[in-house]
Amino acid sequence: MEILPFTPANRNNLIGWIAGRSDGAQYGTSVVYNFPKTKLVDGPLQIEARIDQNAQLSGQLTLWNQQGSHVRRGALLVIPIGRALLYAEPIYLQAERSPMPELRLVVLALQDRLAYGPTFESALASLFGGAVSSLTAPSTSAAAVPAEPARGAPASAALPAADLNALIAEAARDLADYQRLTAEGKLGEAGQKLEELKRVLDKLNTRPK
Repeated sequence: MEILPFTPANRNNLIGWIAGRSDGAQYGTSVVYNFPKTKLVDGPLQIEARIDQNAQLSGQLTLWNQQGSHVRRGALLVIPIGRALLYAEPIYLQAERSPMPELRLVVLALQDRLAYGPTFESALASLFGGAVSSLTAPSTSAAAVPAEPARGAPASAALPAADLNALIAEAARDLADYQRLTAEGKLGEAGQKLEELKRVLDKLNTRPK
Protein backbone atom coordinates (compact mmCIF):
# COMPACT_ATOMS: atom_id res chain seq x y z
CA MET A 1 0.00 0.00 0.00
CA GLU A 2 1.29 3.45 -0.87
CA ILE A 3 -0.30 6.38 0.93
CA LEU A 4 0.44 9.95 -0.12
CA PRO A 5 -1.36 12.56 1.96
CA PHE A 6 -1.02 16.10 0.69
CA THR A 7 -2.32 19.56 1.50
CA PRO A 8 -3.86 21.77 -1.21
CA ALA A 9 -2.47 25.27 -1.65
CA ASN A 10 -3.59 27.73 1.03
CA ARG A 11 -5.41 25.05 3.01
CA ASN A 12 -4.08 23.07 5.97
CA ASN A 13 -7.09 20.94 6.86
CA LEU A 14 -8.01 17.64 5.23
CA ILE A 15 -10.99 17.81 2.87
CA GLY A 16 -11.13 14.25 1.54
CA TRP A 17 -9.59 10.78 1.37
CA ILE A 18 -9.46 8.39 -1.59
CA ALA A 19 -8.04 4.88 -2.01
CA GLY A 20 -7.80 2.39 -4.85
CA ARG A 21 -8.57 -1.18 -3.84
CA SER A 22 -6.72 -4.31 -4.94
CA ASP A 23 -8.41 -6.99 -2.84
CA GLY A 24 -10.38 -9.75 -4.56
CA ALA A 25 -13.70 -8.73 -6.10
CA GLN A 26 -13.04 -5.10 -5.09
CA TYR A 27 -9.97 -4.88 -7.33
CA GLY A 28 -9.95 -1.66 -9.34
CA THR A 29 -12.66 0.06 -7.34
CA SER A 30 -12.12 3.13 -5.19
CA VAL A 31 -13.19 4.29 -1.75
CA VAL A 32 -13.84 8.01 -1.31
CA TYR A 33 -14.53 10.03 1.85
CA ASN A 34 -15.67 13.64 1.50
CA PHE A 35 -15.37 15.37 4.86
CA PRO A 36 -18.09 17.86 5.85
CA LYS A 37 -17.23 21.50 5.29
CA THR A 38 -18.67 22.33 8.72
CA LYS A 39 -15.99 20.28 10.54
CA LEU A 40 -12.26 20.94 10.39
CA VAL A 41 -10.25 17.75 10.03
CA ASP A 42 -6.51 17.95 10.70
CA GLY A 43 -4.39 17.69 7.58
CA PRO A 44 -0.87 16.21 7.29
CA LEU A 45 0.90 19.50 8.02
CA GLN A 46 -1.19 20.04 11.15
CA ILE A 47 -0.36 16.55 12.46
CA GLU A 48 3.34 17.10 11.72
CA ALA A 49 3.12 20.40 13.62
CA ARG A 50 1.57 18.63 16.63
CA ILE A 51 4.47 16.16 16.63
CA ASP A 52 7.01 18.98 16.38
CA GLN A 53 5.30 20.88 19.21
CA ASN A 54 5.53 17.95 21.61
CA ALA A 55 8.44 18.83 23.88
CA GLN A 56 9.56 15.25 24.54
CA LEU A 57 9.40 14.19 20.89
CA SER A 58 11.07 17.28 19.44
CA GLY A 59 13.79 17.19 22.08
CA GLN A 60 14.58 13.53 21.43
CA LEU A 61 14.62 13.95 17.64
CA THR A 62 17.02 16.88 17.97
CA LEU A 63 19.26 14.85 20.30
CA TRP A 64 19.36 11.88 17.93
CA ASN A 65 20.34 14.14 15.03
CA GLN A 66 23.30 15.43 17.05
CA GLN A 67 24.73 12.02 17.91
CA GLY A 68 26.14 11.02 14.55
CA SER A 69 22.82 9.62 13.37
CA HIS A 70 20.08 10.88 11.10
CA VAL A 71 16.39 10.89 11.95
CA ARG A 72 14.15 9.76 9.09
CA ARG A 73 10.43 10.35 9.41
CA GLY A 74 8.33 7.83 7.54
CA ALA A 75 5.27 8.61 5.46
CA LEU A 76 2.33 9.83 7.52
CA LEU A 77 -0.49 7.29 7.19
CA VAL A 78 -4.08 8.48 7.43
CA ILE A 79 -6.34 5.51 8.19
CA PRO A 80 -10.15 5.83 8.34
CA ILE A 81 -11.61 3.93 11.32
CA GLY A 82 -15.35 4.18 11.54
CA ARG A 83 -16.22 7.86 11.87
CA ALA A 84 -12.68 8.89 12.85
CA LEU A 85 -9.20 9.06 11.35
CA LEU A 86 -6.08 7.51 12.82
CA TYR A 87 -2.81 9.21 11.88
CA ALA A 88 0.33 7.08 12.13
CA GLU A 89 3.94 8.08 11.52
CA PRO A 90 6.96 5.79 11.95
CA ILE A 91 10.22 7.47 12.93
CA TYR A 92 13.51 5.81 12.02
CA LEU A 93 17.09 6.37 13.12
CA GLN A 94 19.93 5.73 10.69
CA ALA A 95 23.52 5.56 11.92
CA GLU A 96 26.22 7.16 9.79
CA ARG A 97 27.84 3.84 8.91
CA SER A 98 24.66 1.81 8.59
CA PRO A 99 22.79 1.51 5.26
CA MET A 100 19.58 0.42 7.02
CA PRO A 101 17.46 2.73 9.19
CA GLU A 102 16.04 1.30 12.42
CA LEU A 103 12.49 1.90 13.59
CA ARG A 104 12.70 3.78 16.90
CA LEU A 105 9.28 5.34 17.43
CA VAL A 106 5.70 5.11 16.25
CA VAL A 107 3.56 8.23 16.68
CA LEU A 108 -0.23 7.86 16.60
CA ALA A 109 -2.81 10.61 16.69
CA LEU A 110 -6.54 11.13 16.65
CA GLN A 111 -8.23 14.47 16.18
CA ASP A 112 -8.14 15.09 19.94
CA ARG A 113 -5.00 13.36 21.25
CA LEU A 114 -1.51 12.14 20.42
CA ALA A 115 0.59 9.28 21.77
CA TYR A 116 3.79 7.43 20.92
CA GLY A 117 5.91 4.42 21.77
CA PRO A 118 8.81 2.34 20.46
CA THR A 119 6.37 -0.05 18.75
CA PHE A 120 2.93 0.16 17.16
CA GLU A 121 1.51 -1.92 20.01
CA SER A 122 2.95 0.30 22.77
CA ALA A 123 1.73 3.43 20.96
CA LEU A 124 -1.77 1.90 20.73
CA ALA A 125 -1.70 1.11 24.45
CA SER A 126 -0.90 4.76 25.12
CA LEU A 127 -3.47 6.17 22.71
CA PHE A 128 -6.41 3.94 23.66
CA GLY A 129 -5.46 2.30 26.94
CA GLY A 130 -4.18 5.22 28.97
CA ALA A 131 -0.65 3.82 29.22
CA VAL A 132 2.21 6.28 29.50
CA SER A 133 3.84 7.36 26.23
CA SER A 134 7.51 6.44 26.18
CA LEU A 135 10.48 7.32 23.99
CA THR A 136 12.11 3.96 24.66
CA ALA A 137 10.75 0.90 26.41
CA PRO A 138 7.41 1.32 28.21
CA SER A 139 8.26 2.57 31.68
CA THR A 140 7.41 5.21 34.25
CA SER A 141 10.49 7.30 33.54
CA ALA A 142 10.37 11.03 34.16
CA ALA A 143 10.81 11.71 30.45
CA ALA A 144 7.58 9.92 29.62
CA VAL A 145 4.31 11.78 29.44
CA PRO A 146 0.71 10.61 29.22
CA ALA A 147 -1.20 10.68 25.98
CA GLU A 148 -3.10 13.90 25.36
CA PRO A 149 -6.53 13.36 26.97
CA ALA A 150 -9.60 13.38 24.78
CA ARG A 151 -11.56 16.60 25.23
CA GLY A 152 -14.55 16.00 27.48
CA ALA A 153 -13.85 12.28 27.89
CA PRO A 154 -13.03 10.58 31.21
CA ALA A 155 -9.59 9.05 31.51
CA SER A 156 -10.74 5.55 32.43
CA ALA A 157 -12.32 3.14 29.96
CA ALA A 158 -15.20 0.83 30.78
CA LEU A 159 -13.64 -1.97 28.72
CA PRO A 160 -11.87 -4.47 31.04
CA ALA A 161 -8.09 -4.27 30.87
CA ALA A 162 -7.79 -7.86 29.60
CA ASP A 163 -10.18 -7.17 26.71
CA LEU A 164 -8.46 -3.89 25.91
CA ASN A 165 -5.04 -5.53 25.85
CA ALA A 166 -6.41 -8.32 23.66
CA LEU A 167 -7.70 -5.79 21.11
CA ILE A 168 -4.36 -3.96 21.11
CA ALA A 169 -2.47 -7.23 20.58
CA GLU A 170 -4.88 -8.19 17.78
CA ALA A 171 -4.29 -4.87 16.03
CA ALA A 172 -0.52 -5.37 16.28
CA ARG A 173 -0.85 -8.86 14.74
CA ASP A 174 -3.06 -7.56 11.93
CA LEU A 175 -0.50 -4.88 11.08
CA ALA A 176 2.37 -7.40 11.13
CA ASP A 177 0.39 -9.78 8.88
CA TYR A 178 -0.49 -6.92 6.54
CA GLN A 179 3.17 -5.91 6.19
CA ARG A 180 4.25 -9.52 5.59
CA LEU A 181 1.58 -10.18 2.96
CA THR A 182 2.36 -6.90 1.19
CA ALA A 183 6.06 -7.82 1.05
CA GLU A 184 5.11 -11.22 -0.39
CA GLY A 185 3.02 -9.55 -3.10
CA LYS A 186 -0.24 -11.06 -1.81
CA LEU A 187 -2.18 -7.83 -2.18
CA GLY A 188 -5.65 -9.35 -1.95
CA GLU A 189 -4.91 -11.01 1.39
CA ALA A 190 -3.09 -7.89 2.56
CA GLY A 191 -6.18 -5.81 1.78
CA GLN A 192 -8.30 -8.13 3.89
CA LYS A 193 -5.84 -7.81 6.80
CA LEU A 194 -5.97 -4.04 6.48
CA GLU A 195 -9.77 -4.15 6.74
CA GLU A 196 -9.48 -6.36 9.83
CA LEU A 197 -7.03 -3.86 11.33
CA LYS A 198 -9.48 -1.03 10.68
CA ARG A 199 -12.28 -2.95 12.41
CA VAL A 200 -10.14 -3.56 15.49
CA LEU A 201 -9.06 0.08 15.62
CA ASP A 202 -12.70 1.15 15.31
CA LYS A 203 -13.57 -1.07 18.30
CA LEU A 204 -10.81 0.57 20.30
CA ASN A 205 -11.91 4.06 19.33
CA THR A 206 -15.64 3.52 19.97
CA ARG A 207 -15.41 1.46 23.15
CA PRO A 208 -17.48 2.82 26.09
CA LYS A 209 -15.71 5.55 28.00
